[in-house]
Order: sequence, then structure tokens, then C-alpha cells
Amino acid sequence: MKGIELLEKHTASAVVIREWFLERMIESLQTSDVPDEFKDMMRETGIEDDKLGTMIDANPRMLLDVFDENDIIIYFMIFSSPEGVRFSGAIHTGNDEVKPNPIGKQCNTRKEAELFAIEAAFEILENKLSPKIEEIN
Repeated sequence: MKGIELLEKHTASAVVIREWFLERMIESLQTSDVPDEFKDMMRETGIEDDKLGTMIDANPRMLLDVFDENDIIIYFMIFSSPEGVRFSGAIHTGNDEVKPNPIGKQCNTRKEAELFAIEAAFEILENKLSPKIEEIN
């Protein structure tokens, strides 16, 4: 699934990820002489989903820290097979629950494994953020 599709499907997760990424961008400006007015404008304007989606597609590992901060720990295994090096992922959710190989397959590249693991992590984060039916009633 593409980054923009993940953001559109998982709206609560998208809010957390958008805010996290925006704050990291603003933090990176602290070392330069960027006026506070510009930083405030960035906060007001935010980051458009299509641009954030493109960044997710290009570099899915940039989200590992935001998932870490939400107790969704993604890790990868590298192993050899007769076809060569393969990658697989697993997710630890901070409550001793491990979801092994959320991608359900061996991947040929690390980036492919990252994209599948990020998709699974979006789902987990969305479930953590969304109220359960029994909580609503």
C-alpha cells in the first residue's frame, strides 16, 4: 500500500505521524537562525498528506522512531536462502506481544520488508488510537 493510502486509511495514525514529523522538522531548524514566526507558520500550515505519503514511499524507515515512541517496535531479520539474502520483519508492541513476520513473506530487499512492516504498524497504531466499541457504550 502506498504512503498516501496508509494516511487516508488510518486517519488517527496519520494525525500522530504528521505531528511527529512536523515537530522533528521544526526541531531541526533550532540550530539555524530561523525566525519563530516561520516555525509558527509551519505549525499552522502543517504537512500535506501527499508530500508525507511520498516521503513514506521513498524512505519508510523514517517512521521507525514514531512507532518506537508509541511502543510499536519494528525489527528486521536477515537470513540466507538458496535464492540469496532475504529480509523479514516482526513487531513488538510493548506489552510483550510479538507479531512475528507481519509481512507474511520473505522480501528480496530491506526496503520492501520495511514497507510491509510499516503497513502493519499503521494498523496496530490505529487500533491503539481508536476507541473500542465497548469503550464508547
